Amino acid sequence: MKTIHIRQSFLGERSHELFTGVRIGVVGLGGGGSHIAQQSAYLGIGHFAFFDPDFLDFPNLNRTVGATLADANAKTPKVAVAERVVKSVNSDAEVWAIQTEWQKDFDSLRACDAVFGCLDGFSQRAQLEESCRRAMIPLIDIGMDVHKGDPYSISGQVVVSMPGLPCFRCVGFIRAKDLDEEGRRYGVAGGNPQVVWSNGVLASTAMGIFVQMLAPWCPIRSGSRFIGYDGDGFTLEHDSRLTVASQTQCTHFTSISDLGDPFWNP
Repeated sequence: MKTIHIRQSFLGERSHELFTGVRIGVVGLGGGGSHIAQQSAYLGIGHFAFFDPDFLDFPNLNRTVGATLADANAKTPKVAVAERVVKSVNSDAEVWAIQTEWQKDFDSLRACDAVFGCLDGFSQRAQLEESCRRAMIPLIDIGMDVHKGDPYSISGQVVVSMPGLPCFRCVGFIRAKDLDEEGRRYGVAGGNPQVVWSNGVLASTAMGIFVQMLAPWCPIRSGSRFIGYDGDGFTLEHDSRLTVASQTQCTHFTSISDLGDPFWNP
């Protein structure tokens, strides 16, 4: 099978080389992560590390890109679905399909040049950010939720945590009360929400941020990002909390115990 080589001149003459040489991690291969996997394949990313212990099932078939009815019947691992999507576009891509929690394979996580967090729950996000900070890896988090009301409303965000810059707690994305309350709030839209379009919006935004990090096409400097998504109004806008947080230094990852890879061996 011939590999598709993607040339995008506005990203620079070396863009193909950059994309094929980089390894991205995707933690969570459900609704958001499956979009990231697909777009990364078409972009020409050459190396992947997919982390998800779960199987494809009927409740998530309607929002997992690349999944089929046969996958739901067979309970195909989500990482296997993502690997198949990537390989169908680029047979030369190296894919680590890791069907376990990312916490159990830190070596593979720290081998990544950038990580996309596509997780449910603030505690999982906090743990992933801590691990990425230790390994000095940029983390691009995406997430959305459906809020119960009269009527329902959809909202989400793309938040970038860059080592040395404001973290999730600095910008108020993760707060103590959210960690306490998240288990009582999640899932108000039911067990089979139709959210494939909103996941796509957030994943595309995250992918654009990643491409700007790797092969900048405009003068906007790469760095922390906090972009809010209003699914009712179909808008994306920068959250002012990042502007405020950027005026001060992060105080949450400062000591030897907070920063650096504890497994690094010179």
